[in-house]
Amino acid sequence: MSGASVFVGSRVPFAYLMEYLERGSTVENFSEDYPSVSVERATKALEEASILVEEAVHAYSGLSR
Repeated sequence: MSGASVFVGSRVPFAYLMEYLERGSTVENFSEDYPSVSVERATKALEEASILVEEAVHAYSGLSR
């Protein structure tokens, strides 16, 4: 998918999930539209992304955990 981060075993980019959420939709709706990505997988991906963002913010601001 041209270097886009996708859900393992699918061709569904993680960015699609973010777009759904930005529009006010739910993880459940996303999973219904992209059945190759379960609610559990989407939720886990969001949790991991949250950790990465938190780490990046701390690194950028010079703060430690």
